Amino acid sequence: MFICVFLASSQRIDPKYLRLAEEVGAELARRGHTLVSGGARVSCMGAVARAVRAGGGHTVGVIPQALVDIEVADTDSDELIVTADMRERKGAMDARSDAFLVLPGGIGTLEELFEIWTARTLGLHDKPLVLLDPWGLYAPLKELVGGMHEEGFTRAGVFDAISWTTTVEEAFELLEKPAGRLAPSLDELGEATAG
Repeated sequence: MFICVFLASSQRIDPKYLRLAEEVGAELARRGHTLVSGGARVSCMGAVARAVRAGGGHTVGVIPQALVDIEVADTDSDELIVTADMRERKGAMDARSDAFLVLPGGIGTLEELFEIWTARTLGLHDKPLVLLDPWGLYAPLKELVGGMHEEGFTRAGVFDAISWTTTVEEAFELLEKPAGRLAPSLDELGEATAG
């Protein structure tokens, strides 16, 4: 499988997040999967890619030219795709991936998560989406979306479109399991796309 991992590029984070990225990369390689990532060599993004390669795995990095220009590209990547901008980058990552794994990260990670989650909720893809959150960083997000659901802003299956876990082993078990396509009704589509 080609597994896209969304995760932090910040260099101001607790080292435990780097260790988590390394553990994910090692497990990804051990299971024979290919990593698709944002193509940077810094922070967790770099840590997961280095761990995959150290385990004999293959890495595909997708990075916009603007980040190449500031010299953060993972030039050791087995395949480095340079895009014109962030929108093209996300499209290339989505197209290359069979499943998505979200680790702790910042607003860029959240943007990637929400785009894939929304598409899955709308039935636009049936690729597994797993959020790995060992320390509860995303707990307020889960509560927020739950509140949105209670207020009628999301369709009933919003949480059917994503799996939440706290362990690397369970994350990969969920990624490797077929997700099944969600098929929202016309009424639900109106709710989900209303803005």
